[in-house]
Amino acid sequence: MTATADVRRQLYLSRTNTYRLPASPFTRKRLERMRTTSAVLLFATLLSACADRVPLETTSNLTVVSESGVLPAPTRNDLVAADRPSLIGPLDTIKVDVFNVPDLEREMQVDASGRISMPLVGTIKASGSTAEELSSAIAAALRGRYVRDPQVTVNITSSVSQVVTIDGQVVEPGLYPVTNQMTLMRAIASAKGMSEFARQDDVVILRTVNNQKMAGLYNVAAIRRGAYDDPQVYANDVIVVGDSPQRRLFRDVASVAPILAAPLIAILQN
Repeated sequence: MTATADVRRQLYLSRTNTYRLPASPFTRKRLERMRTTSAVLLFATLLSACADRVPLETTSNLTVVSESGVLPAPTRNDLVAADRPSLIGPLDTIKVDVFNVPDLEREMQVDASGRISMPLVGTIKASGSTAEELSSAIAAALRGRYVRDPQVTVNITSSVSQVVTIDGQVVEPGLYPVTNQMTLMRAIASAKGMSEFARQDDVVILRTVNNQKMAGLYNVAAIRRGAYDDPQVYANDVIVVGDSPQRRLFRDVASVAPILAAPLIAILQN
């Protein structure tokens, strides 16, 4: 076999990954330069990230206390959320007590159509009413004919209708109960926070108001900075945390790039 044929054979085997020629000194120097360049790029990226960080500033919605100051303690009114009416919905469980009429005291589940049935009262619509409104309706049905002055108390023992749906790039998507203090940030925290590929500037709240579907787009990073208030979340809202294709692509590329001789550097968009 001639020398030329031997070189061709080695090149062919190299292309088919069955044989690799040893790296020349020139190739090793080139790889070292790539490592140095990548380290410089990484350092520059970290510096630019620090430079882009916007410090907190006092706005109409936010008062920033200096580092030497003391954050004031909340007042009693601050510790109690504004009253939000809790409505009875289908499949909720309620307890009805009628004073001095033990035969009418019972715990029942609202049916799928939003109604309940009681002796001497019949069928009453419960869905969409507060506990106080339902107790007044039951008292009105009993008054005069069966009980002279009925005193009815209704309590919601468990609710499956007052929930919010959290979907998208959160750790644990699902249905979560709504409380008086439920906000967007607290709802995301209930779902164990955002996932690895979440996009902070692409969080949507879907809501129906007067049979009209509406959507609000929010930036969680801006809320954390105090740029605007953390929005309230209500029952039947749907929260969708967006996905970042750039972060997902970076993960996929990095997972198959252990053969790279230098660090993989990329600038990702939020």
